[in-house]
Amino acid sequence: MNQEIIENKDKDFAHNWVSSSKFIWKLQIFAVVVIILSACVAQYQHRYKGKPKVNVPENTLYDPKYK
Repeated sequence: MNQEIIENKDKDFAHNWVSSSKFIWKLQIFAVVVIILSACVAQYQHRYKGKPKVNVPENTLYDPKYK
């Protein structure tokens, strides 16, 4: 019975700590970039859209006008 032995140690994620640490580093960088971009998009969507026109009673102005 001949069995072919396949060496997967170099390709396996759990056995090669160098490639796994590279992968985790790249995954962390990607996650940070995604979080920052999503925060920027959220801030842009909830941005200040300008001064609203507000009715101010005349008796509360700096120079009040009474009836």
